[in-house]
Amino acid sequence: MEKTVYSGNYIKVTEEQIDQNNWERCYLRDGVIVFAQKDNGKFIMINERRPHEDVPVRLRFVAGHIETELSVEENANKELQEEVGLRASDINIFYSVKASGTVNNRVYFAWAKNLSESKIPNPDGDVIVSIEEYTWQEIMNKFMSDELKWSLSTLGFLRLYHKFLNPMPKL
Repeated sequence: MEKTVYSGNYIKVTEEQIDQNNWERCYLRDGVIVFAQKDNGKFIMINERRPHEDVPVRLRFVAGHIETELSVEENANKELQEEVGLRASDINIFYSVKASGTVNNRVYFAWAKNLSESKIPNPDGDVIVSIEEYTWQEIMNKFMSDELKWSLSTLGFLRLYHKFLNPMPKL
């Protein structure tokens, strides 16, 4: 029988006895990572203040947790509006990754285009230090130089690049 050990806004931890073993599971809220591309071809990234993390200011793509009452596309647009003051009229949810086992959640990847101004308040407060624009080549260089740490965002961006920006030939 599964027992909830902790339940917060973003994480739930459970324990369950299976075959004489105590299994712990962590359930994270599902998320969305948004690759917002401007008409000039550049991608929007933010420098965000994160005082509770090892690096207190980090460069990242627009991202956030899924609010279950909204569609994934609506969540992507809401994050864009909160973090960079833009709304996309074209959003393509092109990939997702589901983790199951000890850590459980799903992360969706959205390609957002046809952007227009539309700011709504950020519930995290004034955490955006700057909004940056980079070409896909500059982003790839940041990954390869380790200036931009490898993460699920890397996986999503590589998928976007190979599927849409520079498709690999079919084998």
